[in-house]
Amino acid sequence: MPFVVFTFRRGLKAGTVLLLVSSFLGFILGGGVLAIIPAIMFGTAGMVIGEIHRRGLSGFAVLLGASLAYIVHILLLFVGMTLLVGQSPMQLAADLTRDQMELVERTLGGMGQMNTEMLDEALDTLLFLAPVAIVFSGILLAIITVLLSYFVLKRLGHDVKKLPPFRHWAFPKSFLWYYLVVLIVALIGVEEGTVMFTVVQNLMMLLGFVLTIQGFAFIFFYCHHKKVSIALPIIIVVASFILLPLIEVIRIVGIIDLGFDLRKRIAGQDNRS
Repeated sequence: MPFVVFTFRRGLKAGTVLLLVSSFLGFILGGGVLAIIPAIMFGTAGMVIGEIHRRGLSGFAVLLGASLAYIVHILLLFVGMTLLVGQSPMQLAADLTRDQMELVERTLGGMGQMNTEMLDEALDTLLFLAPVAIVFSGILLAIITVLLSYFVLKRLGHDVKKLPPFRHWAFPKSFLWYYLVVLIVALIGVEEGTVMFTVVQNLMMLLGFVLTIQGFAFIFFYCHHKKVSIALPIIIVVASFILLPLIEVIRIVGIIDLGFDLRKRIAGQDNRS
């Protein structure tokens, strides 16, 4: 938050000076190079948020800029750890988990064999999803930071733009075509273990997530449009994470909304009537 406020008030150059000073103090007082990493990561994200707010851009632009800043830093941290350890952090975590599974199998005999086999397959799948984990982590950190920065800047008396209501969130229609292309490639079949397999798996999850958000946004829009209590869409969101097949239904709703501009059609019908 200090980086957000300082950059918003004094500009990007002043924020850069603050970042350098903070990194130096972190190195001196915080125990060396490891203390610099969080200072640079969160300091840079704060500078990006403060500068975009200072330029008066939209709340979506702030979220996008913060997300990119976090994703780049997490990616660099991931690569740095891989080079330092000589192994992917996710691979290392998977190997440690497998060691614990083998210990459980030796302890319980055949009782836990089926469960450990299922978990082993899940670990093999998760190893391909490191890019998705990096992107999701960056977006989550960005959402938290952007929301906090908005309230802090407003509390300090600054006029900044907030994120639009969730019911108005909408992605470009091109995401739908990307999803269809990736889906066709996945249905044709890609050899497991190849680079293309990793790319397709990650794109399927990322684009599916985008379309699911689009579906949730439409549900919030429709309930608000029909003056239904906000409790209903919230219950649907919670239920969809408990009843996983419901997620697929939400995704289909997102595809239809994105492809046929359902929200514009509904609003247009009411305007004509």
